[in-house]
Amino acid sequence: MADQSTQTGESTQTSGLHVVVTGATGNVGTGVVRALGKEPAVTSVLGLARRDTDWSVPKTRFAAVNVATDDLDADLRGADALVHLAWLFQPTHKPEVTWHNNVLGTIRTLTAAAEAGVRTIVTASSVGAYSPGPPDEHPVDETWPTHGWPGAAYPREKSYLERWLDTFELEHPEIRVVRMRPGFIFQRGSASAQRRIFAGPFVPGSLLPVVPVVPDMPGLRMQILHTDDVADAYVRAVVRPVRGAFNVAADPPVDARTFAEVLGARVVPVKSGIVRTAVAAAWHAHLAPADPALFDTVLRLPLMDCTRARTELGWSPVHAPIAVLEEFVAGLREGAGLPTPPLTRDSVRGRVGELTTGVGQRP
Repeated sequence: MADQSTQTGESTQTSGLHVVVTGATGNVGTGVVRALGKEPAVTSVLGLARRDTDWSVPKTRFAAVNVATDDLDADLRGADALVHLAWLFQPTHKPEVTWHNNVLGTIRTLTAAAEAGVRTIVTASSVGAYSPGPPDEHPVDETWPTHGWPGAAYPREKSYLERWLDTFELEHPEIRVVRMRPGFIFQRGSASAQRRIFAGPFVPGSLLPVVPVVPDMPGLRMQILHTDDVADAYVRAVVRPVRGAFNVAADPPVDARTFAEVLGARVVPVKSGIVRTAVAAAWHAHLAPADPALFDTVLRLPLMDCTRARTELGWSPVHAPIAVLEEFVAGLREGAGLPTPPLTRDSVRGRVGELTTGVGQRP
């Protein structure tokens, strides 16, 4: 996978890269760290995460660092590249907390990287940064406006950072800045964590085999990809002399019919307002962590044209979207996780902890 990046195109450096990865133990971070460990051009990796881990990966050591509060100078000094992935989706009931970590934490991390002399920065933007797509649903390229959807914290934060990066790039022309804009990212090992973040403790994955229907509504379609595929794109962005934004997703988009096929359910047309009302009621009652504004965002996201990633990164996804979905659903049913604090397996103790600490009220 990542090994191909130095064989299919020019690299910024043939050997000896030291790469720092923030958010290294999360869904995307675990894939990126694994891929960097296999990349011949990378000599060493420092994975930064909010909590300690005993996870072992070739070429990699880990350190517990909070990008929003801790001194980053020592960790960034001597790095050739920074891959910035640290991000909080929760608590949705306390948007000031996610703003402090996601926006202010990104600003202080990238500023510290510039001061430390890091010359390559690959940072995680998202399809969520984009303004609502065109009415004809024609896929958009990287020139589509990145004003987000103002009703939800996640797209507001991603959009704000896009504007901040515009200024950062002007102030630091010596730094090669790459903005990755992926679609929805899944792997088997992220199933328990993503269940906690978006569905909450009252949605057991073990019930998925008996889901009878899948609601279908206008705008409910998305581009998904496997964690390992997006990790390959990140590694290629590290080792190739590219700049700017890259859409990263796999086709075809998945929709209600795709979900129904995977779950063995049937599709039922539903008005989006009915589903939104249910989501809002669950969120306000602290029964589910995903807020209704995020639901609004999902229905407005554009489809992405990934031509630039294919031509300039030499990237294409290995995993078909339906296979990614099948793997993820199997992980939900099994309560799957990975040996890192954010991605731990489901457990009774963990479910109780979700309830006692407040659904949607803590990171």
